[in-house]
Amino acid sequence: MSKLLNKWYKNHALVYKILLFAVTTSFIVYLFPKTGKFRYSFEKGKPWQSENLYAPFDFAIKKNQAEIDAEKQEVSENTPVFFDVDSNVKDEVVQNYTERFNLIFNDSLFSKSKSSLFQIGQDLIDNLYDVGVTDSKYNFADDRPVKIIESNTIKKEVVYGALFERSELKPKLNEAYNDIKNSQSKNRLIALFFDIIKPNLFLNNRLTESSLEEAIENIALTRGSVEKGTLIISKGQVVEDEQYNVLNSLKSEFESQVWNSTNYNLVVLAYTMLVALALLMLLLFLQKYRREVFDNNTKVTFIFFNIASVIFLTTVVINFNSQYLYVVPLCILPLVLKAFFDARLGLFSHVLTVLLLGFIVPNSYEYMFLQIIAGIVTILTVSELYKRANLFISVGQITLIYIIAYFAFFVIHEGQISNLKLETFGLFILCGLATLFVQPLIYIYEKLFGLVSDVSLLELSDTNTKLLKELSNKAPGTFHHSLNVANLAEASANEIGANAMLVRVGALYHDIGKMKNPTYFTENQSTGINPHEELSSRESATIIIDHVINGVEIAKKYNLPDRVIDFIRTHHGTSAVYYFYRTEKAKNEDIDIKDFSYPGPKPFSKETAILMMCDSVEAASKSLKEPTSSKINDFVENIVNKQLETGQFLNANITFKEIQAIKKVLKLKLSNIYHLRIEYPE
Repeated sequence: MSKLLNKWYKNHALVYKILLFAVTTSFIVYLFPKTGKFRYSFEKGKPWQSENLYAPFDFAIKKNQAEIDAEKQEVSENTPVFFDVDSNVKDEVVQNYTERFNLIFNDSLFSKSKSSLFQIGQDLIDNLYDVGVTDSKYNFADDRPVKIIESNTIKKEVVYGALFERSELKPKLNEAYNDIKNSQSKNRLIALFFDIIKPNLFLNNRLTESSLEEAIENIALTRGSVEKGTLIISKGQVVEDEQYNVLNSLKSEFESQVWNSTNYNLVVLAYTMLVALALLMLLLFLQKYRREVFDNNTKVTFIFFNIASVIFLTTVVINFNSQYLYVVPLCILPLVLKAFFDARLGLFSHVLTVLLLGFIVPNSYEYMFLQIIAGIVTILTVSELYKRANLFISVGQITLIYIIAYFAFFVIHEGQISNLKLETFGLFILCGLATLFVQPLIYIYEKLFGLVSDVSLLELSDTNTKLLKELSNKAPGTFHHSLNVANLAEASANEIGANAMLVRVGALYHDIGKMKNPTYFTENQSTGINPHEELSSRESATIIIDHVINGVEIAKKYNLPDRVIDFIRTHHGTSAVYYFYRTEKAKNEDIDIKDFSYPGPKPFSKETAILMMCDSVEAASKSLKEPTSSKINDFVENIVNKQLETGQFLNANITFKEIQAIKKVLKLKLSNIYHLRIEYPE
């Protein structure tokens, strides 16, 4: 059991990566649509590039959206409208008419025509209510069918134009009483009808709407069918409207058949294989070219988390409305990874993410081309992210690239620009603005994952920080030495393309361990008294070597990032304190040089290797007497070559060419420090 636990403990980092790999793969596959991917790509108005296509199975031709909308409009105009009739209204109107008529025409002057006038009104009421009077004016076509319901039974069917509305009453009355010569009688009758006529038809919204919904649901979404083996389109044939509809129908049917069949599990398995393959390539890249990242589970988790987050955000936007796809600030991914790691890793991860998104986005080729180009521009243009102006300029360039590439694709697809939607350019501008969120996002990531970016390094490079102030007070000579080393290291890093900000910060803090015993280091001995004279060589060597361990302890106490602590641990590598070693060896031949050597590790990056060279050269340069150009050249060559001979740079990814470039910078800088001038003949 104990052996099993020990084995688990030794391999827990690998086990964690496997679990992380499996969880991330499962999450991404879960976000993907679980349908087959139609193997052919086609566009309306473009030639069919693939081989002759025959129908692989029987399928129906789906109507396009325009056809469906036209049928819905037609159904809406021809579906019957339902009105409820109140049969008591007519009796009430007739009664009121009789009473009001007798009151108005009780004068003997109207006795001769009274009966005929009454009958005309009675006939008019019969005509109105035989069809019906509506309670309002509705915006229906005159030929729209109307069904009149009484006691839940359809009483009769008419068209809407046959119904009456109170606003139409006056012309009807004028027509009915046109033969009356007496204007007074005519006006009284018209006024009478306006008082007594009431609506007996009321719109039944529930029945009308349910009838319309049922009619719309019954609209056929297909028209015709294609039998298996039928030639759909030939190679080179232009995809016209009809072929485009048939191809879309085949694509939709293909995907739905895969979803509804037992092939579903195979589709999921295929997606899993492709996603796993992409993520495996990322892990292999990290293992081969970024070993320090691969060995750090936190950093691997951070990379996988960002990839999964971008895919999740894009999926959410597509499910909401694919029109807003280009609002997603995908370029944040390479920006973040470049800020914490390097440009190559950022671009590699970005390309893999875009390839994965190609499974779910519409117009996948166009999308992948745009995003990969934008990612390349991001990596090439964004430098020194801690400078705010650089970020704004780079985001502007990225947005411009988006707009230019999209415009080019639109012209290729449409052949003209009259239908160009300016709103899409607005989406790219919003994407650019969203990309600016990378600054606060980097700060959040630093706190969550314990990483350090150039922005944090810029803050640490301030010599007014509490730790550097303490160093300048307790060990002023060491502080001055650190400043000189920082300047040399920064210039050397710029020469070979290393991270200048990182190496400068590492140089400023690399000797903070000397604060514990500052007077035991020559740069801090201002009184001329050397405390090593009272110690043995072994004791002196131990104190000198311990400044590395003390520096690591102080750095952790002040929460310095691991990337900075690496400089403290490696700036002497496994080199020996030769002065005290030789002194002890003169007394005792039987000694081990390891007792006088630093514990290491050796430098394992370009930046830590640069610091080792600059630290040794700057410290030893204080012993130069009457320096000349030749002396400085030989001096630098001897120190760096000795470090090479002892294998101090074996673990650092630095080349001989880069070391030679660093030597050149160191020689030039030291010459400037000692103000060497060419001696002109008198």
